[in-house]
Amino acid sequence: MSVARYKEALQLTDHEPWAQHFWQALVPYKDQVVEHPLFVEMGEGTLAPERFRDALLHFYPLVENFPKYMGLALAKTRPGIFPGHEESKNWLIGNIKVEQRHAYWYQDWAAGFGIDQSILENTVPPAAMDAVNHYLWSIGERGTLEESIAATNLAIEWATGEWSQRVVKGMTHYAEQGVAEINRHTMAWLRAHASYDDAHPHEAMELIKRVAMEPESRRRAFTAARRGLEYYLLALDDCYRMGGERAEEQTPEFNE
Repeated sequence: MSVARYKEALQLTDHEPWAQHFWQALVPYKDQVVEHPLFVEMGEGTLAPERFRDALLHFYPLVENFPKYMGLALAKTRPGIFPGHEESKNWLIGNIKVEQRHAYWYQDWAAGFGIDQSILENTVPPAAMDAVNHYLWSIGERGTLEESIAATNLAIEWATGEWSQRVVKGMTHYAEQGVAEINRHTMAWLRAHASYDDAHPHEAMELIKRVAMEPESRRRAFTAARRGLEYYLLALDDCYRMGGERAEEQTPEFNE
């Protein structure tokens, strides 16, 4: 009797030349995100608290919407019809719930810096920081399965898993300065991404290998991943440049 396919863990395979080139060509874009001054200063404990809070606040929609972006990819799967779709479906279903739990942990992290949940849930990021959300929603809605997985689960999770390893080391500085509360709850999001999520980009690349069977589909997936990292970088640049100095925008009333 064969084992039910939904019980089978995704097995990583050696990269063929095209996949190795795909991965290596993304490294410079990923490194720009990981080595961004915002994260470097967070890890050193030298980023001003108001800038740290601005980052936590305006990146929250990316975290909160992440499982929704994965849901858009899930809706594209056609198991039994196209190669790799069965594995993609099972992997996405298994990880969507995980990402939802991470959103709650992120709320705890923000709370440690004095950001109330109601403020998080009502934030409207600046345009440059919100562009990554619009891109991921667009690629999830209109792109192919491999494009969606590449932009979301490869690009964004790859960079996030690496910069979080740097930032987790700097949290004690903020506790010592008295500007943040550091405990197992407020550290859960960072610690999860600094360790657990290390496998996710490799698993996402494995799915791309199984789904993208032709050179053109591989090219589209690479372009989607690269663009996701480019939008990520734009958000970081804006956050680093403007964080803590933003004037609150007043929305006019439209009452009768």
